[in-house]
Amino acid sequence: MSDENSQVRPVLPRLRPDGWSLGAALIAAIVLAPMLAVVWIAFHPTENIWPHLLSSVLPRYIETTLVMMAGVGALTAAMGTGAAWLVVMYRFPGRGWLDHALLFPLAIPAYVGAFALVDFLQYAGPVQTGLRAAMGWQTARDYWFPEVRSQGFAILVLSFALYPYVYLLARAAFREQSGSSFEVARALGAGPWGLFLRVGLPLARPAIATGVALVLMETVADYGTVTYFGVQTLTTGIFSTWLNGNNAGGAAQIAGVVLVVILILVAAERASRRRARFHRPTRALRPVDPVRLTGRQGWAALALCLVPFAMGFVLPVAVMLVHAFESPSVWLAPELVQALANTLVVGGTAAVLTVAAAVFLVYGVRMAGRGFARVVLPLTTLGYAAPGAVLGVGILIPLAAFDNRLADAVLAVTGHDPGLMLTGTSAALVIAYAVRFFGVAQGAVDSAFGRVSPSLPMAARSLGRSAGGALQSVYLPLMRGSVATALLVVFVDCVKELPATLLLRPFNFDTLSTRVFELASLEKLSEAAPAALVVMLVGLSAVLLLARANR
Repeated sequence: MSDENSQVRPVLPRLRPDGWSLGAALIAAIVLAPMLAVVWIAFHPTENIWPHLLSSVLPRYIETTLVMMAGVGALTAAMGTGAAWLVVMYRFPGRGWLDHALLFPLAIPAYVGAFALVDFLQYAGPVQTGLRAAMGWQTARDYWFPEVRSQGFAILVLSFALYPYVYLLARAAFREQSGSSFEVARALGAGPWGLFLRVGLPLARPAIATGVALVLMETVADYGTVTYFGVQTLTTGIFSTWLNGNNAGGAAQIAGVVLVVILILVAAERASRRRARFHRPTRALRPVDPVRLTGRQGWAALALCLVPFAMGFVLPVAVMLVHAFESPSVWLAPELVQALANTLVVGGTAAVLTVAAAVFLVYGVRMAGRGFARVVLPLTTLGYAAPGAVLGVGILIPLAAFDNRLADAVLAVTGHDPGLMLTGTSAALVIAYAVRFFGVAQGAVDSAFGRVSPSLPMAARSLGRSAGGALQSVYLPLMRGSVATALLVVFVDCVKELPATLLLRPFNFDTLSTRVFELASLEKLSEAAPAALVVMLVGLSAVLLLARANR
């Protein structure tokens, strides 16, 4: 009888509702709250303009966004996969440093690349000025030049900024493939294109699909680049409907559409990741032996790899350096110093709180059991996929309502009006950064916990240490490097974040990213350049760390 009952009763995961697991559940709820708030506001707006949006601007926003996604996705897939294939499969001049240098465009915010490209190609820029001088042309009517501020150039800028996502994953996938597979294919008569199309590409396709999915998420989330080029996407529609149309409900409805697009991309990325499994035939897998390219072939491979690196990194850095030293006095501008201080304080605070919350959540989830982990951990990564503009809507509207009620309560009790204590300060920014980049910290921390041998904390607990004591004396000392890396990466992401900062910053509060965007939008590149270079330098530190970790 007992055997029958054991077969009938399902085995449920045991949840131990202690302080750690309850705290982890609370953190997960806070991370998910802004996205749930967007859904609630979208379905319960004060003024429902959904029919108007559906009949007027929304189809245009969706069409433009889809065109941007298609263009950027195709170009990044071609550049990232092609560069990864050349670097892994061939030896050519410059291959050694290009292996890591092709990651450098990740340090450049796309909107900075947009400012640099327009400055380089516009009528008064060096390209058209040189053409007029060389050809004897006097005005723009004497020659044809493509319109720089257009959707096509916006696609190019985003592609040069985002292709490293595909390159990084494709390079790892190509390196994991067996060199013997390529030798067999060569013996059967496959040429260079046959090796790529029939052997390399099919095995690396899941990794490439994951990289393209990440690129598409960033494309949907972008605000600075598309705004500067005058391209109307779903993200710009959120700003326009909220700030210009003064309709928060309509902005939430557009944000809900963006959220649906992002969730589809997340599901596609997860599906491709589940398929990204390679079964090695033997333990002693022979790595790929790169083929040496000489003469024109070697220089052609170098040129193909230099194009995305030059356009995504060298051009923005060079343009900003030229403008930064046109008037050295701008480096000492009080506004720049204040923006730097604001960025350090807000970004540093958000990074510390985010990583600390990630450590607490991951540890609490691990103590609660695998069933709890399977539910909570994937949900907390959705914040990173959600665009900053969506989180801005989901945070500011509920937080403003709570802030007003809190101020009224304090006024009723003390007779003193404290004002807006959350939305009137940088606290809203810290919350937005923590929610937006919690998935980054959680992934790094969870990976670090997994590398600690379970016997060590078990020994500490058997010697009388509490759960907190085991965390403090065993886990954290062994995880210091990973925690420091998570702090740096989250801080860099906070420095580069633009849409959420524009929506949630207090009045007259600038960070480096908002200073760059506002001054460059007013064609004051010489004043924007120092802040842009600082942002790029901070981003480059994280990219160098990433390149070192992926040697």
